[in-house]
Amino acid sequence: MMKNPIEHLNKTFDSRVRLGIMSALLVNAEVSFNELKELIAVTDGNLASHLKTLEEAAYIKVHKGFVGRKTNTTYAISKAGEKAFKAHLDALEQMIKGVK
Repeated sequence: MMKNPIEHLNKTFDSRVRLGIMSALLVNAEVSFNELKELIAVTDGNLASHLKTLEEAAYIKVHKGFVGRKTNTTYAISKAGEKAFKAHLDALEQMIKGVK
């Protein structure tokens, strides 16, 4: 068991939106911008700013492509992102167990 699990929480995942993005990407190979927007129920601008934060931290990979003539951007979790997010979830779990 971790000595102080709160120290192992990752500030990047403090936001409910980023928590939602990472959760969706952890269980899906890739998710489109529109699917994420619908899933998390946020505005385009709000989602875009949170995705940018995760991309800058190298926690997600962005793939821009086309479906017909329309642009299509999809997101996937990176190896570093998966490792960091799982460590964050482990710390949350340890905190919950410590409270019981």
